[in-house]
Amino acid sequence: METQAPRPQFLDDRLAHWAAQTPDAEAITYLDRTWTWAQWNDRVRRLAGALSAMGIGRGDVVAFLDKNHPACVELTFAAGSLGAATAVVNFRLAADELDFVLNDSGAKFLIVGTELREAIDAIADRLPAVARIVTVTPDGGDGDEYEQLLADSDSTPVGRSAGTDPEDTVLVMYSSGTTGRPKGVELSHRNLIAHTINSHDGWTFDDGDKNMVSMPLFHVGGSSYVQVGIHDGVPTVMTREVDGASLAGAILAGANRTFLVPAVLAMVLSAGEDAIKLFGRLKTFTYGAAPMPLPLLREAIKHWPDTDFMQVYGLTEVCGVVSHLMPEAHRDPDHPERVLSAGRVTPEVELRVVDPNTFQDVPTGIQGELWFRTPQLMKGYLNRPEATAEAITEDGWFRSGDIGRVDEDGYIYVEDRLKDMIISGGENIYSIEVERALAEHPAVTEVAVFGVPDEKWGEAVKAVVALENPVETTELIDWCRERLAHYKCPKSVDILDALPRNPTGKILKRDLRKPFWEGRDRATV
Repeated sequence: METQAPRPQFLDDRLAHWAAQTPDAEAITYLDRTWTWAQWNDRVRRLAGALSAMGIGRGDVVAFLDKNHPACVELTFAAGSLGAATAVVNFRLAADELDFVLNDSGAKFLIVGTELREAIDAIADRLPAVARIVTVTPDGGDGDEYEQLLADSDSTPVGRSAGTDPEDTVLVMYSSGTTGRPKGVELSHRNLIAHTINSHDGWTFDDGDKNMVSMPLFHVGGSSYVQVGIHDGVPTVMTREVDGASLAGAILAGANRTFLVPAVLAMVLSAGEDAIKLFGRLKTFTYGAAPMPLPLLREAIKHWPDTDFMQVYGLTEVCGVVSHLMPEAHRDPDHPERVLSAGRVTPEVELRVVDPNTFQDVPTGIQGELWFRTPQLMKGYLNRPEATAEAITEDGWFRSGDIGRVDEDGYIYVEDRLKDMIISGGENIYSIEVERALAEHPAVTEVAVFGVPDEKWGEAVKAVVALENPVETTELIDWCRERLAHYKCPKSVDILDALPRNPTGKILKRDLRKPFWEGRDRATV
């Protein structure tokens, strides 16, 4: 479908294109409601009219706070057409964090879900810039202020505001804030469009396909991924949450392409034969945002022989994806080692592997920090020029903070976060290498490895695991010693019922690490 439409300049261009070309075709389904392309575009134009009437214009910021809801995408499109940006706020934040993000973004208008309105009311007197707050319900029923706002708005389509530019910020996505306050990542129309086109290079939608969007929209895995189906003009099925019932409902509604985190895959495989059979309807299962344990991936490939698995790697600062491991590489008998890689870079992405101390490129196969240069790269961190200068070099290279290597065929192996590297007795130990070894043990279902203080070695390797079956921790340590150099093996192992995760499925190592580093110099490392 992409060849039928010109390359967009603004994020809402493709929505308008499909509204003109296929006005009566299904565009998006959410819970019990479905809108055609013409209807969806009309909602966006009405919202743009309402925002314009409030005085929202180029350079302003509006905000959205709720679980997944099409209104978030509508706000992004509508505000973007006026030259304004949308800050999508993590609905799991505490009151002080909401206060910080909304004030840091400078949002003038806020759409908030009914479930979260009480939290906003509690801090309303601390939000001087927010001139108006509108509540949205999941089902659009009676008393939905957002639906009333659209109904009351001028139905005359609002043209693009004068002076708007593809370089205008259209989305502000806040980082997870693993150290200090979260940073607002400014993504432009140009950034996101480049990502949409590049990230699904090598695969296309077929007639009759539907795209399932389930990852939280406050994460690029949601807000960037939703653009892929819109760009290609295929229907989107959006779920409100990433739970088994919601995902199953979307698949039963015809969704057959999706992006999810590995933790969801594990949930499905443990849910029983019926769930496994239902998820076998997926043509494409794209995964990322957290490492996929090799045993889990092997099990998934075995259970779903007709599903194309794709791994994607990237960061919020590059709109999401900068490399992908394509389906054929997942089932390549000549190169089984490649399933451990993050694939090769997508189009328009340049890669360097750099010694983080000397800033010199390292030879092929040697570990270093991964640097990327791409039109997908953010404009910068909102209100943080110093942080932006630290992350982006003068010649446009983004320092990812990830340690990795690249083989002779261009496959990227992400070894660790630079800040997660363990230094024990002068030796650099990459936690992901130890995690991979432990994940191969048949009793281990989840694992996190990090450094803890050690009087002799500076840091010692520690593992925290969740188990499917009881096993002695000494057995796990011996298991590692059979597979790794002894200095890399954990000195101690703790067992938990489940490891803490954030909403996107990443294990919260900082929470596990914190008790060991209270009052220590390397508390953030």
